[in-house]
Amino acid sequence: MILCDIGNTSYHFLDSEDSYKKNVMRFNPATIEEKVFYICVNPKINKTLESLINWIDISKYIDMKNYYKTMGIDRIIACEAINNGVIVDAGSAITVDVVKNGVFEGGFIYPGKKAMAICYKNISSVLDYDFNFSIDLAKLPKNSQDAISYGYLKNIYSEVNSYDLPIYLTGGDSKEFSKLFLSAKIDEMLIFKGMKKIIKNI
Repeated sequence: MILCDIGNTSYHFLDSEDSYKKNVMRFNPATIEEKVFYICVNPKINKTLESLINWIDISKYIDMKNYYKTMGIDRIIACEAINNGVIVDAGSAITVDVVKNGVFEGGFIYPGKKAMAICYKNISSVLDYDFNFSIDLAKLPKNSQDAISYGYLKNIYSEVNSYDLPIYLTGGDSKEFSKLFLSAKIDEMLIFKGMKKIIKNI
């Protein structure tokens, strides 16, 4: 069984336990003859895949009454993977979603690390720093790098911990955020776990 999570830049495949990526600009999905279960956030690719009968869009098999209409399918599938927890997907944007007893409670979206760094830089060139993910958030900062780091990280840290649930980290910046959420579990296979769970009911 081949699973595929399609984003704006890559096809992320899981073939048995083998995980690999293909560039969306160079990869031709018609070259795969096996059955592929997929989710896709890329409208252009979605259109292409509609004509390939071996590519099966599993978003059609989700009970959407638990979610809201404009919620990204990748977030929904990640929520389907767990029964209790807070999912922090740290990528271009940071999405935080809360699941209790298998039910999506809600979530929020925060600027990703790169987007927020540009925001500070646009305010003033003297605020052009990398974020310090090892900062002690129990103390008010006394230097500029820690001041912007505290301003960016304290809110998300406090909000995520306020739910008193297991924390799951995924996304490109998950390793950096694991310095902030010490008890969190990094799980880059979370979406694939959610996909497998849904496929069982198809």
